[in-house]
Amino acid sequence: MTDTDSLSEALKAISVTTELLEEELKPHLDAVLAALLDKKKDAAVEVARSGILPTLAQALRGKSSLSCQVALVVAELARDAAAREPCIEAGLVKVLVPHLNSGDQEMLLNTGRAIGRICFDNSYQQDQLVQSGVIPRLVSIIRDHPENDPLINVCLLALCNLADLDSARGALAKQGVADVLTFQLKRAPDAERRHVILEILGSLGESDALKLQFAESGVPEALSKMIWGLQGGSDPHDLCSIKIASNLIVSLLLGDESMQQCFGEGSGVVYRDVLSWLQSSNAQLQLSGALAIANFARNDSNCVKMLDLGVVPHILALLEQHVDEGDVSVQHAGLSALRNLAIPETNKVRMLEDGVTERIKGLLRSDMPPVQFKLLGTLRMMVDGQERAALVLGRDAVLLARIMEWCEAKDHAGVRGEASRLLAALIRHSRSPEVVGAVAKAAGVQHLISMATSEHVIMQNEALVALAIATAIDIESMKDPLREAELLPMLKKMLEDPVGAVEVKFSALGLICSLANSSVMKDELTSVNIKESLSKLREHSSSKISSQASSILAILGGDAS
Repeated sequence: MTDTDSLSEALKAISVTTELLEEELKPHLDAVLAALLDKKKDAAVEVARSGILPTLAQALRGKSSLSCQVALVVAELARDAAAREPCIEAGLVKVLVPHLNSGDQEMLLNTGRAIGRICFDNSYQQDQLVQSGVIPRLVSIIRDHPENDPLINVCLLALCNLADLDSARGALAKQGVADVLTFQLKRAPDAERRHVILEILGSLGESDALKLQFAESGVPEALSKMIWGLQGGSDPHDLCSIKIASNLIVSLLLGDESMQQCFGEGSGVVYRDVLSWLQSSNAQLQLSGALAIANFARNDSNCVKMLDLGVVPHILALLEQHVDEGDVSVQHAGLSALRNLAIPETNKVRMLEDGVTERIKGLLRSDMPPVQFKLLGTLRMMVDGQERAALVLGRDAVLLARIMEWCEAKDHAGVRGEASRLLAALIRHSRSPEVVGAVAKAAGVQHLISMATSEHVIMQNEALVALAIATAIDIESMKDPLREAELLPMLKKMLEDPVGAVEVKFSALGLICSLANSSVMKDELTSVNIKESLSKLREHSSSKISSQASSILAILGGDAS
């Protein structure tokens, strides 16, 4: 008899069986199992179509002595995707689930494999599994049999497949799964096991509640320790584990409470390890280190503490290492970290005194738009409220020349916008005739006027305020660029715009007021009939605008005729 004949005979015998007698069924199940294990062509499809699946379900439902062998047959059958739907239709998943409570480890192994394969890539069935309570059982099995590697693999793969479901995350949060996963991560015998655990942690770590649970259960420390043990090698699997684990730590730091737990007032193990990543030769760890520092720097107290602990020189050294032909992502992340650290006022002063702005200026030669964008934003944060910093940078001809180049970046609107905003910030925060003169000499006034017509209200306001300050303190440097750019007709149009933002109109009035107080521009304001526009604004619903319009009319010499 051929193998095919043997399988057909066994299927026929099982399909006509009326009583589930072990001595009658076992040899036929052995034949079916042998065909499946030998991966005979179309064997799984033949079994699925034979009509024996209800008999297998009945055997599992009755919890007979054949249950373990039947579960193994189903597990092997479900390797073939074509057999999975027939298994579901025969009710095999429902009768298998109770066997997850078995005390027999082989039964648990076969049952777990069977359920996992049948429900693979089937979100409806996976959700039904969660509803039926498999999550607590899977976690309990891992806890009860922590050294049974084949069984642990099956349970971890099952959790990995379920972890993307919101219902599963909720169930896992109640189970305190973090300690189980941490223990298994520490004893993971190979990269494959590590990656499954890391994938589960990554899926679950998207939940804020689980972020905190993970932090309190030592998950970040375990990940950091794993990274420490894998550093220095070149094995691609180990490098992949480092990448996944370091990204996961960065993700866990997005939760405020979990971040503070890891920071530990600057003495936390994770924070100290992150600092060492900045000095690593591994670009992935450098990137994750910079991103982690940026995440730690989300409140003022942490920023001040990190400055005390000397984090800034490490970030600057990293940025300088990558400026010419280095990793753009690392530079972007490093500048994000510096920008966040510069937010507290006290830090701005200290960073300026420590020469940070001078070293940041050394990065100006970068030709990568994402880096240029972040660099400009970092410099703008450094001068925010800092007169001395704005004065130093605003008089720097090399810096101003580079800013002018970036103000004309045709292919990158973000860089263009940030360059203009830095230009405005230098004037607004320095309020210095020297800076105004330097900006005008560098042909920066035209860029500020263009910025004043931006679609973004905040940028319009910044530009208009900077122009108002500049004209008030150095009209001689400003008058020619203002005329060339036809500023006055533009301001008149702003005042008359029926849908213009109130704050933009108010800032425009501030600039007009500055010009009206100048003998140089007063007549030109009259020549564009600005009085007419101002007269209409006296009836504006905003008392601030109507009052400002009236004041300017008085300066210009009365109502419009």
